[in-house]
Amino acid sequence: MNILVINCGSSSLKYQLIDSVSNEVKAKGICERIKLDGTLTHQSINAPKTTEEVLMPDHNTAVKLVLEKLCDPKSGAIKSLEEIDAIGHRVVHGGEKFASSVLIDADIIKAIEECNELAPLHNPANLIGISACKELMPDVPQVAVFDTAFHQTMPDYAYMYGLPYEYYEKYKVRRYGFHGTSHSFVSKRTAEIMNKDIKDTKIVVCHLGSGSSICAVEGGKSVDTTMGLTPLEGITMGTRSGNIDPAIIDFLADKENKSIKEIMSVLNKESGMLGLSCKSSDFRDLLKGIEEGDKKCKTAVNVFCYQASKFIGSYAAAMNGLDALVFTAGVGENNPGIRKNICERLGFMGIKIDDIPNNTRGEEIKISTEDSAIPVYVVPTNEELAIARETVALL
Repeated sequence: MNILVINCGSSSLKYQLIDSVSNEVKAKGICERIKLDGTLTHQSINAPKTTEEVLMPDHNTAVKLVLEKLCDPKSGAIKSLEEIDAIGHRVVHGGEKFASSVLIDADIIKAIEECNELAPLHNPANLIGISACKELMPDVPQVAVFDTAFHQTMPDYAYMYGLPYEYYEKYKVRRYGFHGTSHSFVSKRTAEIMNKDIKDTKIVVCHLGSGSSICAVEGGKSVDTTMGLTPLEGITMGTRSGNIDPAIIDFLADKENKSIKEIMSVLNKESGMLGLSCKSSDFRDLLKGIEEGDKKCKTAVNVFCYQASKFIGSYAAAMNGLDALVFTAGVGENNPGIRKNICERLGFMGIKIDDIPNNTRGEEIKISTEDSAIPVYVVPTNEELAIARETVALL
């Protein structure tokens, strides 16, 4: 079977066409900087990797460009969309409605839509991917794989908030966590690299990108994670504020004469690295700004690294130990400076970074020194392969 995996993020769309029997990736690519200017990187077994700038005002445009690339006579991997047997979609938030992957139908789409308010940057994008594929390939089965599923193993003391219990009973207000597919894949791969049974490991996975989350994985199970009821909680991200004093919402609504909904939009879409730097949500732009002497860019990056190190330390305490620290996702895999900045703040744990292996991008590699008390790895995530496996298993 040929499985097309669509992974729509808040500002990107990753895709892979995977042979489910051999696990061969027939084509893959990524649409980046959606809503900004747009870059499409594509590679297939029939053609070398190419990168081109293409205007992408929205995710719907990005999906259509991807499908055109897959069938392109020169750069594609298939002759027509009829060669695609199934589609697996990453869906960020399933609330307590979904604890596992599901075959998509009208009722499922409606249930996903009901979770939109919990993931306003992601679920709508995920649904656009589903809608675009349904329009172009109406007879191809589609499967939703939820980010929240992996975190269903968290104990109640990790996912409950200090609110009246009735809010949990009535509205299921609790920590759900996200990037679950990535955290699951990367923690399993890290245990393999270490030649250990994952049941005997305590691993902190740092999924760092435009959206970022950190997860404590003990015995192969999520026991705590930074994102919460929505992907807004946790570390400061590309455009999301991360953790703030809740009273700030009311304070700003009063001062700016805005509704709570308007302030929430600011926290989701105008804050984080973009808000702090007054420049960009993209770390590549921020690092360029630092090189040019931009103090706001430097502050934004330092806020990010400082917060990441705090969460790593707290999760080591939560698990009463740490066997490995691992970086993944766009920033985690490709930014040596960010990794070093974070790890230098963890010297008290005996973590030491080797600058030579750390000076790599997008490769699976150990970046700590031999005498580091805790090994540190870069493990490229492969959410697409994990989603393809879930899709085949369900079908």
